[in-house]
Amino acid sequence: MAKVFFSYSHVDEEMRDLLEVQLSMLTRQGIIKTWHDRRIGAGQEIGSDISRNLEDADIILLLVSPNFIASDYCYDREMKRAMERHEAGEAIVIPVILRACDWHPAPFGKLNATPRDGRPINQATDRDQAFLEVAKAIRGAVNRLPVRAQAAATASRPEIKPPIAPETKSTTETIRIAEPPRSSNLRIAKRFTEKDKDAFKLETFEYMAKFFENSLQELSARNSGIDGRFRRIDNNRFTAVIYMDGKAAARCTVFMSGNHGFSNGIAYATGETMEANSFNESMSVDNDGQMLFLRAMGMLFQPSKKNQKLSQEGAAELYWAMLIDPLQRQR
Repeated sequence: MAKVFFSYSHVDEEMRDLLEVQLSMLTRQGIIKTWHDRRIGAGQEIGSDISRNLEDADIILLLVSPNFIASDYCYDREMKRAMERHEAGEAIVIPVILRACDWHPAPFGKLNATPRDGRPINQATDRDQAFLEVAKAIRGAVNRLPVRAQAAATASRPEIKPPIAPETKSTTETIRIAEPPRSSNLRIAKRFTEKDKDAFKLETFEYMAKFFENSLQELSARNSGIDGRFRRIDNNRFTAVIYMDGKAAARCTVFMSGNHGFSNGIAYATGETMEANSFNESMSVDNDGQMLFLRAMGMLFQPSKKNQKLSQEGAAELYWAMLIDPLQRQR
């Protein structure tokens, strides 16, 4: 059984819990055993317990985020020791990119990160799919462990010394605080009010508007003969047009409405329209008891998206794909 160590900032504890749930099949199969500092019991020495488990780990997950980079403990102690063990062939280090940050210049920046291409999980179209990619990467790493285990068997491990806490600290992340042993399974279903859903819909619509405007500008800059036009009609509607050699090749309207069968929805219509009851696709705000997301009806394009939990970026990408699809099929 491979031992998996989580190195993470406590700010990202909720995402660590979600990842651990996705790893349940590997745990049930007896393939891995996970450990993180929340398993430290009352009366145990924090530094020595973390160091011992870090030294015993076969796979070390670096849960990368701005807070991970900013944490002296995570970066200067856990990450640096993890990389020493990785380079010595004693363990496999896997960077897991939770949130966008400047991680490429870090010592672990040379490693192949997960999800694929180092795409931050919190920006994923479907977070469950992103966490599944991480789980598959860990399963693959376990299959590579025998070779590393042979190398580790002939190597002498350095003396394990508990980390020394600095005299002063600027954040609560500088040292770990011991807590009584407890379960990581503490999530309780959250209640989302109509106000919460409306706010999420408004934020998503504003995100989509900026997403389309910026995407049209970049599309025009990258492709000769292509021009994009974004037009904000009002607070609830915008249009986008893509011209190819001066001829309109694709048009769309994205608008909000809650009175035409898709409550809390954001709709997409092919062409430029001021109608509110005609659309080709729509998304509604939904939740799983933990977070709000968008769910597409799957009417016009990519029906497989129908049951996915779409983030704001994922929703914007889906509508953008509808707009640009005619051009991509032509060229």
